[in-house]
Amino acid sequence: MKASSMNTHMGNIQIDNEVIAQYAGSVANECFGIVGMAGINVKDGIVKLLKMDSISRGIHVKINNNKLTLDFHVIVSYGVSILTVSENLASNVKYRVEEFTGITVEKINIFIEGVRVID
Repeated sequence: MKASSMNTHMGNIQIDNEVIAQYAGSVANECFGIVGMAGINVKDGIVKLLKMDSISRGIHVKINNNKLTLDFHVIVSYGVSILTVSENLASNVKYRVEEFTGITVEKINIFIEGVRVID
């Protein structure tokens, strides 16, 4: 189990990376222009849209010196500004994950894995 931990005056708190990834994924899916998380089959080089129950597979969480680095693999809507969507995603995730966990988000890397036309 990879987890981040912090010491408080009342004891030690540990948060599993999977919990952080699930929360960050749910925040990302609320952002305008994000269709969903992307799962990548490295062997075949195939990118697929992940369902909501496996949302954390499109997010990689790293903890270094009690600071988070989040890697997002996302699929965006056709016709939106990728720069604007990425900036919106990064600012929303940073704010909400820091508020949720109490841990500083040092870096957010966003990898656009595909574009999808939404009806």
